[in-house]
Amino acid sequence: MQLRVVLFLLFAVSAFAAPQNFSGSGLPTPSAHLLTERWPAFWVTHPAAPKNEYGVYLFRKQLDLARPPEKFLVHVTGDSRYRLFVNGHSVSFGPQRSDPLVWRYESVDLAPWLHEGKNIVAAQVWSYGEDAPYAIVSLRTGFLLQGDTETERAVDTNESWKVFRDDAYRPFPPDRARLKTFIVIGPGDRVEGALHPWGWETAEFDDQAWPAVRLLGHGIPQGWGTDVSWWLNPRSIPLMEETPLRLARVRRASGVQPATDFLAGKTPLTVPARTKATVLLDQGFETNGFPQLTVSGGKGGRVTLTYAEALVDQSGKKGNRDEIDHREIVGVSDEFRPDGGAHRHFAPLDFRTYRYLQLDIAAGEAPLVVEDLHGVFTAYPFQERGSFGSDDPALTRLWTTGWRTARLCAFETYVDCPYYEQLQYIGDTRIQSLISLYVSGDDRLMRNAIELFDRSRLPDGLTQSRYPSVSPQVINTFSLFWIDMIHDYWWHREDDAFLRARLPGMENVLGWFEQRIDPETGLLGPLPYWTFVDWTKEWPWNETLGYGGTPAGAREGGSAIVSLQLAATLQHAAELARAFGQEDRARHHEQLAAGLREAVRKLCWDDQRRLFADTPGKRSFSQHANVLAVLSGAIEGEAARELIGRVAHDTSLIQASTYFRFYLLRAMKQTGLGEEYLAMLGPWHDMLARGLTTFAEQPDPTRSDCHAWSASPVYELLATVCGIEPASPGFATVRIEPHLGQLQHAEGKVMHPKGEISVSLVRENEGLQAKIFLPPGVTGTFIWKSQRTELKSGEQSLRFP
Repeated sequence: MQLRVVLFLLFAVSAFAAPQNFSGSGLPTPSAHLLTERWPAFWVTHPAAPKNEYGVYLFRKQLDLARPPEKFLVHVTGDSRYRLFVNGHSVSFGPQRSDPLVWRYESVDLAPWLHEGKNIVAAQVWSYGEDAPYAIVSLRTGFLLQGDTETERAVDTNESWKVFRDDAYRPFPPDRARLKTFIVIGPGDRVEGALHPWGWETAEFDDQAWPAVRLLGHGIPQGWGTDVSWWLNPRSIPLMEETPLRLARVRRASGVQPATDFLAGKTPLTVPARTKATVLLDQGFETNGFPQLTVSGGKGGRVTLTYAEALVDQSGKKGNRDEIDHREIVGVSDEFRPDGGAHRHFAPLDFRTYRYLQLDIAAGEAPLVVEDLHGVFTAYPFQERGSFGSDDPALTRLWTTGWRTARLCAFETYVDCPYYEQLQYIGDTRIQSLISLYVSGDDRLMRNAIELFDRSRLPDGLTQSRYPSVSPQVINTFSLFWIDMIHDYWWHREDDAFLRARLPGMENVLGWFEQRIDPETGLLGPLPYWTFVDWTKEWPWNETLGYGGTPAGAREGGSAIVSLQLAATLQHAAELARAFGQEDRARHHEQLAAGLREAVRKLCWDDQRRLFADTPGKRSFSQHANVLAVLSGAIEGEAARELIGRVAHDTSLIQASTYFRFYLLRAMKQTGLGEEYLAMLGPWHDMLARGLTTFAEQPDPTRSDCHAWSASPVYELLATVCGIEPASPGFATVRIEPHLGQLQHAEGKVMHPKGEISVSLVRENEGLQAKIFLPPGVTGTFIWKSQRTELKSGEQSLRFP
């Protein structure tokens, strides 16, 4: 059960940084024969393990070495999840989330942890049973480890491995009755210390009583054999970051009073026998982490750890997130019951998300000593290589909060929210991907997402709206955003083979929508599945239909909103098709888009209100329809500018949420109104004023305090305020058109495939002084109030009167 931390060092990036190579996972490459031939190693399990029920299993293999090896490469995976240890040290956690068609494995060099003599390679493997997270796709409980060459084959999983079912573990499902919301992240852990084989992962442990494993079948690479059963593929992304993180402060305590240096790990917290104690801890900001609890004594006692993004009052409302008076913690929990031994270490199997962590301790007949409690932060190892600064300190706080939100919503896939779902939704992922590209330059998680959604497609053509997911869900509009996401990738990266492979899926999605265009109206007819557009009060959850966020016309036909979204996506699809030599398809998509635009203009424009209505019935008007009218080209030029200028401030319309404001801004920039962006950040500043340390799913009352789609200002501060955007596919050239609003100074760095783009902007009365750096081989254009200047590679200074 010992969980020792694997640190992934993040190196600082100097100014004008050289490009980084983000191809592959960064892990060692498997031998070629393992990519095409059946593996000698077997999938193994416990002799009595059921196929899919909950269980935690411990695997061990002794390895005797005459001398420490310089290299010892193995390939490892498990179902549902595993953590690999070498001589007690945690060295890998996985597998990368995927599906049986592309089952991922990690390639790890064990040499740094091996020594002369007796070594133990061990793994903790678990299956979730009926409480499985929606994001974890599973076939059956199993473990597989393959040595890369004959040298390493001594540790192949076969009948020489031993296994133990760890009945100390029981699932601790979330209290959904109290949470009163949709939560599908899997169970907490309830661990009975007296049943756990302490020290099982070390060489000193005696495993003679453990049975040999049961063999399930050889590991097989993708494409081998007749059945799709754990088709093995190398990991495509790096291992997750794991970095120690100390809790910040004690907010309140009862029953005991922790010492001032308890959270520093210096003075233990002792709870006397037959005493109950509660300690509320505050990280100071929301985080993801594996809590690390070390206790001694306390036999017959109980320690419960409860995690929450915020505390709630008696009515269940969060209020200011910094406030704790008259508030309680409600959330996901773990429970550890000590066996009375010394230095017992508990860490949950999966990471937890929290700002607040509460310890509820019930000591039995013996004192219970909490020696230490801290976290191990975990997330996708994005590096904050991009940056933004200005003369407005509020924007610095907004940047920091937005980047934290983006990081906590990125793990082995992007996720919508880390606390409740941990599911990769297309709507969130498109925005997250742009943040990743701009701030880190790392495109691997974006590629992974595009590929996963492509693989999720149903026989009728649509993608699933979230994937991987054991519970399929289809939001038809998200399939269109998937195509837009492919277009985003094409605009920012030169990756022809990857993009060309996506074109058939793109055509299948568009074919599904084309079949549903009503020939009489020219608009989209009735649409099956969930036609989600945005969470607004006018489109609430409908208990009768079982969904919400759906505008008028989606179910019965005639939706201007979805018809215009389709038209905008068809334009992107036409550009992609033309770029890859499919001129006929490009013209077809353009013709369809033109027909949809004309139908909306004819049937949904309201002369009296000078707005596009949501349907031909003209009883509902939203920002969404008018935003998409601009983005699709249904209205252009000065008319579009005048329209969106009114729409952005018309509170009588159905309002765009923090999510859909991403598209409202796209329309404002397209019509020359980008200068208004900074004045539109009120909802984000309001969240900060309410003590949030990440950006929420929607304004209060909100379920999720950390939601990916609300992190968009991080991207916009660079793309809109600093104005740095691609001017041609593959980011081959750059366009820089700042929108400073009331700022007197702004500076930013964006990561480009060839290096770093940086700008420094200073107002001089009505003029501007700009310093720009473009990486080698990159040119572009700088635009300031209709004045255009060509940019070259390297550093340059400009002055505009």
